[in-house]
Amino acid sequence: MKSLHIGRVAAVLTVGALALTACGTDNVVSTGANGTTEANSGSSVTGTLTGTGASSISAAMDAWKAGFEAANTGAKIQYSPEGSGAGRKALIAGAVQFAGSDAYMKDEELASAQEKCGPDGAINVPWYISPIAVAFNVEGVKELKLDADTIAKIFRGEIKNWNDAAIAANNPDAALPDLAITPVHRSDNSGTTENFTDYLAAAASGVWTDAKSGDWPASLPGENAKGTSGVVKTVTETAGAITYADDSAVTEALGKAELKVGEEFVAVTAEAAATAVDAASVVEGRSANDLSLKLDRKTTEAGAYPAVLVSYAVFCASYPDQAAADLVKAFGSFVLSDEGQQQAAEAAKSAPLSAELATKAQKAIDSISVAAK
Repeated sequence: MKSLHIGRVAAVLTVGALALTACGTDNVVSTGANGTTEANSGSSVTGTLTGTGASSISAAMDAWKAGFEAANTGAKIQYSPEGSGAGRKALIAGAVQFAGSDAYMKDEELASAQEKCGPDGAINVPWYISPIAVAFNVEGVKELKLDADTIAKIFRGEIKNWNDAAIAANNPDAALPDLAITPVHRSDNSGTTENFTDYLAAAASGVWTDAKSGDWPASLPGENAKGTSGVVKTVTETAGAITYADDSAVTEALGKAELKVGEEFVAVTAEAAATAVDAASVVEGRSANDLSLKLDRKTTEAGAYPAVLVSYAVFCASYPDQAAADLVKAFGSFVLSDEGQQQAAEAAKSAPLSAELATKAQKAIDSISVAAK
């Protein structure tokens, strides 16, 4: 795989929204100081852009919608957080104009996308980086140090109680209660699940025997809930529960685990997530404008938090008319801009894209075209 060498970072949708109007995209964006883009104010494009997908980006999407609509007063963004798998399926079906996904499209999905997106199919463009928190509800305990094997055993039901010796070994000063552990996982197909199981399959391969998947293994114990907000709510209401969720959605009522990386334990932060993305490689064998990333879940890089998700905007490589293409490109460029990335960081504690990755992502957005008649 080709190394990316990323620098560290300083509701139902209406189908038929392809009938858009636009005033053109001249000067919709301009180059920012770090090589990314800055959105111009004023009314530049108009119309309604529809999308669905990852619930992890809900807070960021709300901020992006508000910022983009303020800068483009005739434009409206509609987004429904139905899960990454649902988002990719909707784009393939032609029901929406973009998908949000915490996992890049598989090869077979890219092939299926050609029917609605044209011969070049779809492209995966990174626009959001965030750590996946291992969050728990144990009264009086807000921080725990957990290695990958211990986490895997907890979610497999092999470690059943919070005062288990394996947990206590790395947390000698924690007041661990005699309390049953209730693992909580996503009920819907989820990119967060795919990233979390990818981390477990790589970092705890001797324990986690299932392959990575957006669907949680049906044979494992525990409770389930739909969406990021669903699992966080369930854990908040259940003493002894534990889950995995985008860090932006985890409230102060819950504790969070530090992950063992090499010989150190690393806390959940945007900076640590960005450090982990430094080790990513571009998936080979895809189009020049596809930025699907392969993450190194076993990194020993100091300060890296390997349970990280890179969320993608999944766009068609071409759209049926200029108005649709202009609106898609304007919104994508806004999200990648300094302003858009800062808005996400403030709303969702995400890590802004590095200058190098943002430049590559902008090039991918610029490649979106109008389908040949």
